[in-house]
Amino acid sequence: MTGELMSAEMAEQPDVLARVTARAAADFEAVRAVVPDPLAGVVFLARGSSDNAAVFGRYLAELRAGRPAGLAAPSLYTRYHATVDWRGHLVVALSQSGATPEIISTCRAMRAGGAVVLGITNDPGSPLADAVDLLLSTDAGPERAVPATKTVTAQLAVLVTVASALRASAADGTTGAAVGAPGGGTLGGLPGAVAGVLGDPGPVERLADRWRGLDRLVVAGRGLAYAAALETALKVKETTGILAEGISTADLLHGPIAAVYAGAPVLLVDGGGPADTDLDELRALLASRRAQAASLPVPPGLAEAVHVIAAITRGQQLAYELARVRHVDPDAPAHLSKVTATT
Repeated sequence: MTGELMSAEMAEQPDVLARVTARAAADFEAVRAVVPDPLAGVVFLARGSSDNAAVFGRYLAELRAGRPAGLAAPSLYTRYHATVDWRGHLVVALSQSGATPEIISTCRAMRAGGAVVLGITNDPGSPLADAVDLLLSTDAGPERAVPATKTVTAQLAVLVTVASALRASAADGTTGAAVGAPGGGTLGGLPGAVAGVLGDPGPVERLADRWRGLDRLVVAGRGLAYAAALETALKVKETTGILAEGISTADLLHGPIAAVYAGAPVLLVDGGGPADTDLDELRALLASRRAQAASLPVPPGLAEAVHVIAAITRGQQLAYELARVRHVDPDAPAHLSKVTATT
């Protein structure tokens, strides 16, 4: 087991996020300049970890803009060859590599249908640049470990800025900097919060040691924290081969709770927002079923969006530590490559 690449790239996140924060005001204005007027809705297009970032963006966009937001289905265009009227819509395409063929072709189809397409990638010279109206870079530097870490948290940070710009556009031209927009759309304190998580590995190390022999895991969160639950589960699957499922705390109660037996491990993700009211009730239910429920701390007093990004960093730590105690290499999981060329 090495994990040197993943460990190093996780450690770079405070610096990466500081760069994203520093240029947030410029990104804010660039997004405002291309948002359709009037804005009919926002749709997010992604796969893999980027799709989990898209879930985060979907919640933020609908909250901030007051317009419907959702997730695109690429197969509608690559397999069913749908023709859709996208006039008035903003499409936000997320791809770490900017090279996934189905993301590129779907961007082109949606743009041809009248959408304004915004791309977010770590490679501004990638094919995605030619398929969008505006490209924003995560500016995270090369990422060589297969499990994405710094590119994911950078995507989420960029999405906070995008959502802030949507709020301003929807409010008849209200202006303001993305780093200080109202309603939780702020990046203030983000680099420090992530640095705080990375500098405090003890809670994760203890939980990973306790769970070193598990073969499946439920990761549950709601609202913005749902994205953190999905991303944590994906990281655990990628790095260890453990069958982990990310799920909404509400959806867990609609049937899947039947599969949470005595001794079953459940990680509850606190999102620092109004959806956390579900967690106490769920903890009591899990205790009555004698499941192994656990949570991981993040620094207190954070805006909700920043809290969730810090929680995703905690999930990265857990995946890394579970790989370490199970003696597997998280840098290069079996049967996976850095770019998944789905079409």
